[in-house]
Amino acid sequence: MAPASTSKAAAATKKVKKEKLFHPASRKAGQLARHALRKGKLVDLYGFFYHAVPEEGVLTLEELHHIISDVWLTRFDEELEAERSARRKGRPKSAKEMKLEELKLREAEIYRTGMEVIDLTHPPTVELFRRWDQKEVAFIQLLRFIRIFSTDPQLALVSRPGKHLSITVPPPVPDDAMDLAEENEIKFA
Repeated sequence: MAPASTSKAAAATKKVKKEKLFHPASRKAGQLARHALRKGKLVDLYGFFYHAVPEEGVLTLEELHHIISDVWLTRFDEELEAERSARRKGRPKSAKEMKLEELKLREAEIYRTGMEVIDLTHPPTVELFRRWDQKEVAFIQLLRFIRIFSTDPQLALVSRPGKHLSITVPPPVPDDAMDLAEENEIKFA
């Protein structure tokens, strides 16, 4: 009777696991929708910085502040101005206009109190960031992050050191490298 048990095992492996369906009004569906929204926002933020990275080299801290203040924080200005011009005199603000103004104020406050961004001034981080496929948000955890402040443009604090080996391990020193002092002793000896 041994062959009967192998046919059951073969039938079990042939079963394909069905995708779970959730009722649209269920808590699980809401959780999945919120997760997808958060992930989409993160991809937008990191995608913006991905396109801000220069082809060669790294950014200076001054250039990073310029990108945030002049490009990132002003990205909704045209849309906000269009909403304002479409509103007739004496009418209340539209929901979209209020939402854009609130978003702009919130992001400006985050930048003032300390905005956490990918360290585009650190060469190993930039090199690793260039290899990102712009889809997998988990890849971002490997990168080094700094916190920068609009009130103190010269200050940059490392908020997350990064988990990738190329960032955490210092570059190896070649065995044949000589100390400068030893080199001077050899020259003058």
